[in-house]
Amino acid sequence: MQTVETLNEGLKRAFTLTITAKDIDAKVDVELKRLAPQMKMPGFRPGKVPANLIRKMHGPALTQDALNAAIQESVQTLVAEKQLRPAMQPSVELEDGYDLGKDAVVKVEMEVLPQVPAPAIDGIKLERLTVPVADDAVTEQLQKFADQQKKWDDAADDYVAAMGDLVTVDFVGKTADGVAFEGGTGTDMGVELGSGRLIPGFEDQLVGVKTGDDKVLNVTFPEEYQEKSLAGQPATFDITVKSVKTAGESKIDEDLAKSLGLESLEQLTGLLKGQIEQEHNGLTRTHMKRKLLDQLAEGHDFEVPPSMVEAEFNQIWSQLQHEATHEADPEAAMAEMEGERDDYRKIAERRVRLGLLLSEIGQANGVEVSNQEMQRLLAQAAQQYPAEQRQQFMQYVQQEPMAAAQLRAPLYEDKVVDFLFEKAEITDREATREELEAAIESEDGFASGTHTHDHDNHKPKKKAAAKKKAAPADDAGASDETVTEEAPASDTTEEAKPAKKAPAKKKAAPVEAETAVTESSPVAAENAEGTEAADAPAKKPRAKKAPTKTEA
Repeated sequence: MQTVETLNEGLKRAFTLTITAKDIDAKVDVELKRLAPQMKMPGFRPGKVPANLIRKMHGPALTQDALNAAIQESVQTLVAEKQLRPAMQPSVELEDGYDLGKDAVVKVEMEVLPQVPAPAIDGIKLERLTVPVADDAVTEQLQKFADQQKKWDDAADDYVAAMGDLVTVDFVGKTADGVAFEGGTGTDMGVELGSGRLIPGFEDQLVGVKTGDDKVLNVTFPEEYQEKSLAGQPATFDITVKSVKTAGESKIDEDLAKSLGLESLEQLTGLLKGQIEQEHNGLTRTHMKRKLLDQLAEGHDFEVPPSMVEAEFNQIWSQLQHEATHEADPEAAMAEMEGERDDYRKIAERRVRLGLLLSEIGQANGVEVSNQEMQRLLAQAAQQYPAEQRQQFMQYVQQEPMAAAQLRAPLYEDKVVDFLFEKAEITDREATREELEAAIESEDGFASGTHTHDHDNHKPKKKAAAKKKAAPADDAGASDETVTEEAPASDTTEEAKPAKKAPAKKKAAPVEAETAVTESSPVAAENAEGTEAADAPAKKPRAKKAPTKTEA
């Protein structure tokens, strides 16, 4: 093989490899010897087909396979001999005009990882904000459980409904011109007055009704209502009251605990306290991690591969586009994003740089994910698939290094962060939960390029807050700057990300009042409790033209 370097500029490298026809033909001979004992052909005993006959019949296919193998080996040799560290999969292209039987000229282009300066990890100082679990927080959670378990008692026929009561109704929705609209009719719908689950004015106008009453409710659909033909429009609902029920007393007692499958109120209280404490610890860690990454970002500035930044930016942008579709005004949200495109690109660059730093720290200090930990991760990830697909998923991850790296990345990152926490000088300060959450939500540092990129906090400073939905789903926060043992996470693009099955939409027509009316009912205040859209189905990574070992 002949190698000529054609580009060495910054982190960009390009080479021309010439693979001789002799080398390719030698590989064909090796393959012929391997296949000959297995070949069957009429007129010949098994394994006795002449090699020249096999070459005549299968020569083009054998030569093509030999060429592919030779290209892979040549690129691997190039990477090893030149001690290259590709940032992304190298681009490998066979020159036009190649004919079987001739020398093959291959162009190889790549970006290499920079020489990361030894990260300064001594002298890191962090403040740990700790939040004690207050008794009233536990009591509040207990009361919520008690309220969810409350029973409804039938009221007398002449009882007048008040806020907090459960009114069961049949209804017919009509437009301002008196025409019933699609999806606006329902029976036996339970409405808990004061719950705020239905469109404005609906619940309020049921205050004062009695069993057997007929009433016309006048309402106006919200401007952001999902059914565009109804959004912002006045409407009426013809209501027939089927029953009125009053809420029984909500008690925090032993019976409450037993109704939840526990042995005692003490056990329930302990579980709730532990859950709140775990939430506080998670918030504390998130805050410390951001401050840690800020210090690393401030202390290191080096060139990063543009291709990695582009891949990271595309991943961020795709997530933002998805989020924008769930805003009240998707077009306005997209326009706002476009105005901040450069800011998000800076975030992507910072994220890649921090990934390289964390990778360097992890490798220099022997941080690794064990095989046992990897198997546990694999088993957990497989649970998101139907039972019949889990084995296929596990085989895919085991065979595809990029998919395995994507799966490993969050745990490896956490282990590197834990190592740095152990090295840091940490001071504790007691704070309230509100103070801790405010500290996390603050976006100080973005203007100077040291803004931590979490998926739940990756919006540039002073970004206008999005309108809240009636029952927004919790943000599924992805990990911060992600890193693997072998390469920064930006090297494992969304193509290698395991796909999640999109959750099925909830069905309409709930009867019980404690169940929110869903989006398919025009009575719903806004979209019912949303579900964060699952990650787009993962594309299988392209076949490697020239597999290389990527290091950080």
